[in-house]
Amino acid sequence: MRFLGNVLAVIVGLIIFSVLSILVSFGIIGMIAASGNEEVTVKENTILHLNLNGRTIVERTSEDDLDIPIFGSVFGQPNTAGLVNLKKAIEEAKTNPSIKGIYLNTGFVLAGQANLLELREAFEDFKTSGKFILAYDEVYTEGGYYLASVADEIYLNPMGGIDFNGYSSDVLFFTGLFEKVGIKPEVFRVGEFKSAVEPFILKKMSDENRLQTQAFLSDINANALKGIADSRGINLDSLTKTNNLMLVREPEDAVTYNLITDLAYEDEIHAKLREKLGLSEDDNISTINATKLNTTVKSKNITSRNRIAVILAEGEIVSGDAEGVISSDKFAKEIRKARKDDNIKAIVLRVNSPGGSVLASEVIWREMVEAKRVKPVYVSMGEVAASGGYYISAPADTIVAQPNTITGSIGIFGLWFNTKELLNDKLGITTDVVETGELSDFMNPTRDLTEVERKIVQTSVEKGYETFISKVAEGRGMNPEDVKAVASGRVWTGNQAIERGLVDVLGGLDDTIELAAQRINAGDDYRVVYYPQKKPWFEQLMSDFGENVKLKMLKSELGENFTLYQQAQKLKNYQGIQVRMPLEYIIK
Repeated sequence: MRFLGNVLAVIVGLIIFSVLSILVSFGIIGMIAASGNEEVTVKENTILHLNLNGRTIVERTSEDDLDIPIFGSVFGQPNTAGLVNLKKAIEEAKTNPSIKGIYLNTGFVLAGQANLLELREAFEDFKTSGKFILAYDEVYTEGGYYLASVADEIYLNPMGGIDFNGYSSDVLFFTGLFEKVGIKPEVFRVGEFKSAVEPFILKKMSDENRLQTQAFLSDINANALKGIADSRGINLDSLTKTNNLMLVREPEDAVTYNLITDLAYEDEIHAKLREKLGLSEDDNISTINATKLNTTVKSKNITSRNRIAVILAEGEIVSGDAEGVISSDKFAKEIRKARKDDNIKAIVLRVNSPGGSVLASEVIWREMVEAKRVKPVYVSMGEVAASGGYYISAPADTIVAQPNTITGSIGIFGLWFNTKELLNDKLGITTDVVETGELSDFMNPTRDLTEVERKIVQTSVEKGYETFISKVAEGRGMNPEDVKAVASGRVWTGNQAIERGLVDVLGGLDDTIELAAQRINAGDDYRVVYYPQKKPWFEQLMSDFGENVKLKMLKSELGENFTLYQQAQKLKNYQGIQVRMPLEYIIK
């Protein structure tokens, strides 16, 4: 009876869940239909409200992305905001006479330094209109404050806090785990700075990796401090001391050291906004978000035959046609389409990638070379464009990066795991094999490698490195020996890369597009078209539903160990020879 009762309970639960799912789906469809039929107008005396707290900044989101937080909690959909979408809204707010200013929440924004800098530049441009930017949050992370510091006025909750003590980077090392379970990694690499393999063979950073990490972290921190000092009118040396010694420890310290305007509660912020708008105490504040504002923006030069294709390449580089990564088949096809389209006069590849498969990188590289033969090709580097990310960038006529972009890492490695001890000693499993040739059992993970096998793989890695060097030398017009001097897998910031000939211009995506427009003599008569085309928001939500729910449940179950799970999952993509950065630089 107890068994039958449990079965009945499960059946009833499934029925209830199904009914609720149907009702929620109909509700969503209804809201989408309603929003699709509703024409958005910007009321007089309106504020653009950009709430980036808890949001991850990605290159682009769907144009019809709905700002309804409950969707994220119900469907496990991560809260994201598109850099392209945000900049579009900020530009419109600058010129729209009905919008009087921006109200900004950035406390726990999740973004790399280059994307934060690109947003800061958009806000700086907005401020030239004479309109205000007011920022408020309860707590600011280092990145959140860096972005908020561009505001005219910055407020913090009296019981809140600011993380202002510089950047650090954590790297996870798996060597101890492999020793416990009986897995022996075999590594093949070229270059003393190729630190992507260190998590598998060391228990702490090598001296070379520590050197490069210290160098690029220091440069990123210096760039952030200079931006904050300029925006807040603080002496740079004084601000650096405040940062180094973490002198902002209590909310009041943020006022003392001029990091913020004052401490305030949210209702007091609303009162300040009413005052700026000339409203009385009981009047409602008219606000609009980026998504809705963007629906009112008319496409620029929609009939222009001068089109610039911006191909957004974000994620790891893998073979095939997978979603959510830079898959070679998909992106080679996009570049090829842009090359053959006579209306597209120039191509801008926006790269935000730590690298990946050397084979997949080669496929994309080839299409970049072919495109360059017939039309101008530019690269805009985002947060990171390293290893394979640099490989696919090398053919461009001009490479543009932000000062705090992470790039370089021109190196190559191969990785293989020997599971003999795990199988034989830990699990009691043995294997045997029959071969027709001397190397028919090549690289069998259940036994030790032979010297012949090691030599074959190492030779392949060394050849791949020479190929990488030659492609960079060809694309950059450099001597191969000069490339090797800045290669060996070493990571550079954009500032450091431009000094070493790996980058041509410092700037963001808009700067790159402008350079391309100048190259084709388009003046203001050009249209920017983004690829790959984004799926409609609802279609993307439904396609990601199962995976997002699974990840949300795993994150809840594993807690802090979820990061380890993610790193282990990434090992699936470590097939063949790799050109990539370490598994993960966790910068905080």
